[in-house]
Amino acid sequence: MTVFQALILGLLQGLTEFLPVSSSGHLVLAQRLMNVNIGGADMLFDLTLHLGTLFAVCVAFRKQIAALFKRPFKTLLYLIVATIPAALAGLLLGDLVDEVFFGGAYLALGFALSAALLAAAQIRAKRTEGVPPLKFGCAACMGIAQAVAIIPGISRSGATVAAGILSGGNRQNVADFSFLLSIPVILGGFAVTLFKGLHSGELYSAFAAVGEGFGWCVAVSVAASAAAGLFAIKIMLRCVSEAKYTPFIVYLCILAATCIALRFTGIL
Repeated sequence: MTVFQALILGLLQGLTEFLPVSSSGHLVLAQRLMNVNIGGADMLFDLTLHLGTLFAVCVAFRKQIAALFKRPFKTLLYLIVATIPAALAGLLLGDLVDEVFFGGAYLALGFALSAALLAAAQIRAKRTEGVPPLKFGCAACMGIAQAVAIIPGISRSGATVAAGILSGGNRQNVADFSFLLSIPVILGGFAVTLFKGLHSGELYSAFAAVGEGFGWCVAVSVAASAAAGLFAIKIMLRCVSEAKYTPFIVYLCILAATCIALRFTGIL
């Protein structure tokens, strides 16, 4: 891996983690197209990439995070309940998803599904002005959508926002909750991957295999993903407030078509 490749992957992670276009799908696609070789340190690099996006969402939503721990703790309860489906999906199905989907063969399907969800949410969002604050059922639907989004190509932010809006939530409340919902998922994914890597010895092997230049790649990718993440959060919040997802829908459809073409050419 070169520093330039690390920069590109960091920017992609930061932008696509919070925009409704699937970060995992973009990373799989970018790594295949750039022929990125990390020498067995894939797990280590993935861990560091998520640290950047975690920093971004914690900075952008520091006030909302602090409010979680004030009475009556309703949003905190919703957050815990909504995190359970993704936690179970990650623990029980994570290895299977990696094996089946990370080759890139099904990216087109994931991107197309994300586009369809956003299109439905855009139609529904026009009718959500004045809707009461987030309810338990809405939060639960968002949690289930987040679990489904472990599949590359299905956007976590897009799926959760769409699920919240389609289940009757106020689009601004849904957006805030979607971003808060990313925190335990990123933290949990980081912890589980770290544990698996240490337990299996893969992380030790990765440290031994990578050269000194890998440290620079990590530093550049983390900084890029944090900066891009902050930028993406602002864009996403504006799009949600205006209920305008058309650019993302078009982009996802183009991506899906591109993946189909790449599949036929043997690249994916």
